[in-house]
Amino acid sequence: MKQNVIVGVTGPDNGGSAAWWMTRLALRRAGAKPVRVTPSRKVKAADLDGLIIGGGTDVEPAHYGQEPQLGDEANKKFRLRDWLISSLLFLLRILTRQKKSEGYDLKRDAMEKELIEYALKKGLPILGICRGAQLLNIVTGGSLHQKITEFYSEEPHVRSLLPRKRIVLEEDTKLASFIQDGTRYVNALHDQAMNKLGAGMIVTARDGGGVVQAIEHTRHDFVLGVQWHPEYLPQIASQQRIFRGLVDCATKLSPAKNEN
Repeated sequence: MKQNVIVGVTGPDNGGSAAWWMTRLALRRAGAKPVRVTPSRKVKAADLDGLIIGGGTDVEPAHYGQEPQLGDEANKKFRLRDWLISSLLFLLRILTRQKKSEGYDLKRDAMEKELIEYALKKGLPILGICRGAQLLNIVTGGSLHQKITEFYSEEPHVRSLLPRKRIVLEEDTKLASFIQDGTRYVNALHDQAMNKLGAGMIVTARDGGGVVQAIEHTRHDFVLGVQWHPEYLPQIASQQRIFRGLVDCATKLSPAKNEN
């Protein structure tokens, strides 16, 4: 049954509590049992029925053959509940965020790469969120744009917990089946994005600047990466359906996994 499905949710050792609690809520609503996974709180990959690679600090560029680049330091009306939820989440993220001075999290990179490789090999459903989507692309052989501000000339580069970034979905994709509309608004906290796609990956959403906002794997039942944070949009049913889709897939596949 669904409540027996175990989904690992990765994150850093320090910080990341807001993302963990909101992802935990989304998975509980979908009927799964979430388990937090960090470099110092590891789990047996064989015990997992599904995997969520969470957001956080940038992936170390050596993983996709680049040197670090030095960085430079949507006009839509929303309902009151969006502002209230986003304001509360903003405060929670400030209180629990990972320190910028820590830089790249090499131990987390290694742990998550190992989990992704295992999940791909065993056919487990995977959802990559923001950094997680980028790492999912890297593990399958892709690369990243380390800075994406140059792509935004005709419309602003949005950074907001509010659903202010407009994305356009590709038709006949798994993501489109969850969101069920060609154009949607999501939040945006990222300054990097997918560049070269990994093997088997296709683009399933872009924003107005042409930047890739979602990818999925064509040879797996559920391997999906999104640049936004659906866990921070609990008030939007279509975003909750992404988590429910992962849980439904894990539920279907878990009996076969347990027989092996």
